Amino acid sequence: MSQKFPNPSSPQAFFTSRTSLDRLLIVRLSAMGDVIHALPAVSILRAAFPQTHIGWLIEERWAELLCAPGCPPRGPRSEHRPLVDQVHTVDLKTWRTSFFSLPVLQKAATVWHDVRAMHYDVVIDLQGALRSAALARWSGARVVYGAAEPRESPASLWYSRKIATPGRHVIEQNISLAQAMIRSYCDQPPPLIANVELPQDSAADARIAQHLGEKGIRDFVLLSPGAGWGAKRWPAERYGEVARAFSAIGIASLVNYGPGEEELFKSVLRASEGTAKPAPTSMTELIALTRRARLLIGGDTGPLHLAAALKIPVVAIFGPTDPARNGPYGTQSIILRSQESLTTYSRNSKADEGLLSISADEVIAAARKLLDGSRSLFPK
Repeated sequence: MSQKFPNPSSPQAFFTSRTSLDRLLIVRLSAMGDVIHALPAVSILRAAFPQTHIGWLIEERWAELLCAPGCPPRGPRSEHRPLVDQVHTVDLKTWRTSFFSLPVLQKAATVWHDVRAMHYDVVIDLQGALRSAALARWSGARVVYGAAEPRESPASLWYSRKIATPGRHVIEQNISLAQAMIRSYCDQPPPLIANVELPQDSAADARIAQHLGEKGIRDFVLLSPGAGWGAKRWPAERYGEVARAFSAIGIASLVNYGPGEEELFKSVLRASEGTAKPAPTSMTELIALTRRARLLIGGDTGPLHLAAALKIPVVAIFGPTDPARNGPYGTQSIILRSQESLTTYSRNSKADEGLLSISADEVIAAARKLLDGSRSLFPK
């Protein structure tokens, strides 16, 4: 299955604003894949309003998706912070657990002072949660845009402009919200899509090049066995089988795993008989590494959506979540999903039976169709 963005004739055209829009704030706090799904909509806003100061309110742990480490969170855009003019970060998890401690109160007050001091004209809530909608309203902006039917229904109470968001995929829904806002401020039709840019960091690129060179790795695929909850997780042992198949034809397998997933990696490593290797784990390094990968294999999780945003081919292994809504978008992809899998977002920890029915051989066969020269590399 392959999906591509629409291709407008002039995505970077200049727009004539009928109403001044000096400052615009995006609210999309988390998580990794959801932030990535918001990037196309914000790229459209950037194309429509090239001179507008655009800020983004985001959880600290995902800020590297917008701004490379060491780059100031505010200032002229560059390859280190290509999309937005300012990044505002929050740490809501820590704030919730220790809100009345003096350091947390000081940090929260500083962040909120910085947001309100910018005097944003408009806010767009691309999360649709009660907490994101409340933060959008508390920013002090005079206009708050949000979906007419947000993910959490009470969120709409905080919006001054409620927008219908047609589209099956969440990216399309985000784009429709951005386009509606653009129509309110511009005389020309909004662009259909604009190029998505992620931060580039020369230091991270150098570290990745050194790491691959030291390991003697040239061709590699990324395996991403983790997932937000158990029902989305394909068995680690089968990722190990896939790694062995790649190793037999001279392609390395690097395994991406996050905090708390060390045992998951060890399971992949054991099943791979040592052929799988760990991937560097910082977000900036993952971006740099993914740019070099020939292919990514994983479930409905952030690294898969990162690969799609970077136009890296993906084999997507889906269980309870709907790939029409959450699947890879904008890159060459093959989606594997059993008819036994029923769509649910209830965050079950028990493995999905339909997901378990997908074999390693099916995944390897899908990879054969996506990799260049796959017929000669994977003899029948």
